[in-house]
Amino acid sequence: MRILHIGYRLPPEPGGLERHIQRLTHEQLLRGHRVVVAHRRGAAPDGAETLPLVQNRLSRAVSRRSDVVAFGMECARALSHAGDLDVVHLHGDHREALALGSAARRLRVPLMLTVHGALTTRHRPIMPFAFRHVDEFVAIGARPAEDLVRAGIPAHKIYTMSSGLDLDRVTWFRGRKPAESGLIVSVGSLNKVKNHALTIEAFHELRAHRPDARLVIAGDGVERAELERLAGTGSGIRFAGHLSEDGVYSLVSRAQVFVLSSRRLPSIGEGIPTAALEALALGTPVIVSSDASLEPVIEPRAYRTFRSGSVAALVAQLRAVLDDETSRAQLIERGRRAVSALDWSLVAGRVEERYMNLMPGRPRLSTETS
Repeated sequence: MRILHIGYRLPPEPGGLERHIQRLTHEQLLRGHRVVVAHRRGAAPDGAETLPLVQNRLSRAVSRRSDVVAFGMECARALSHAGDLDVVHLHGDHREALALGSAARRLRVPLMLTVHGALTTRHRPIMPFAFRHVDEFVAIGARPAEDLVRAGIPAHKIYTMSSGLDLDRVTWFRGRKPAESGLIVSVGSLNKVKNHALTIEAFHELRAHRPDARLVIAGDGVERAELERLAGTGSGIRFAGHLSEDGVYSLVSRAQVFVLSSRRLPSIGEGIPTAALEALALGTPVIVSSDASLEPVIEPRAYRTFRSGSVAALVAQLRAVLDDETSRAQLIERGRRAVSALDWSLVAGRVEERYMNLMPGRPRLSTETS
């Protein structure tokens, strides 16, 4: 197949969506497919072709309000010069789909849309129109799937799954160094969605019970100065900044618990956070907020959840994991089993099945979650 992936940002820009496109492209190239990539920021993965985009007066004007919409318009115009394509795979939302849907339908190329996070609540009235020419939807987790249904998408057109993991590489770090007593780790951009402020507040309360506890936050972003102020000095909190993948794996594998306090905002929210899946594969117990749920891909007993926004609930879960060695061992084993089917080679195969689902004359596959 000749596949076009469309994503506004690609690595080295940080983010789970960006890494998803990069790794899926890599796996598809290994499977013998030809892959073309359209993007605004970052770099195309090795071995992939790049779809040239050209700005015109209209897209330049639109970009002043929304460069993502302008990007979608430029991709739509470029489709007619992309050559033969078997599928267009958009990673985004209604903003890019608004223009791309009509262009793909006109060229009779199937369009798949992967929604990686929660949809904004502000533009819901226009979503049915924007999504009208999308042939199939992939939702990364329960939250995006629920948002698509609320936007009027029939459930039978939505396939729910997660990103993949490089299990060989991730598990190489598992158990190489013993977990450090009291070490808590959080990984994610320093922005309001990740809600590191709540993690810091809960950690301050935890220290009254566990004075040996330490918190390391890996990631960078616009909230760093404010979060450092909240952390204070001599508090046992360290900001590690942006780390390489191997740096993250090494850090998380040494933690006694991984925490993610993400919250849903009107304009953005989590899908299934890859960092939490990686922590499970590394053998680190995971605690996430109810707004960062790993459902339906990971069975609930493999990790712990606290009510989003509740400091007291997070403290209670931290104490339960840190103070109970038996519970921690059970979470480690369940987490390892839960991610065993998420190797990227298997995930790429599931995506390929969805592509085949869109080929003319083939019976449609079930949208059962995987």
